Amino acid sequence: MGRLPEVALANDDGTVVCERCLLAETSLARLRGLLGRSGLSSGEGLLLRPAGSVHTAFMKFTIDVVFLDRDLRVVKVVPELVPWRTAGCRGARAVLELPAGEAGRRGLREGVSLTQVWRTATSSSGVKPSPRPT
Repeated sequence: MGRLPEVALANDDGTVVCERCLLAETSLARLRGLLGRSGLSSGEGLLLRPAGSVHTAFMKFTIDVVFLDRDLRVVKVVPELVPWRTAGCRGARAVLELPAGEAGRRGLREGVSLTQVWRTATSSSGVKPSPRPT
């Protein structure tokens, strides 16, 4: 699989809540998710889109799961989802996976709106795309 695009996410007041967020928008990228990783550092995350549920089968670490609607508004937060569990949310269109405890530290709770900020990322062809506005 090629390198995934990387985005940053900011909350309502412009505070960045995920500095290095990989964007998984293909079936393969969503299927792979965080498998094979030993953890996430503060500021790292994975945004799965579209998605309304996640599983932590075969994962080696605990994560916070933030369910988002189509406008990137937080509709549910599942803190510290341990390996071998599932979580879902009716109406969610995207899922943000963060290190355990990060959602609380970053003030992510129901009703908070996020804004996507594009960053450059190397594609599988080695060409760096231009940043795109949302």
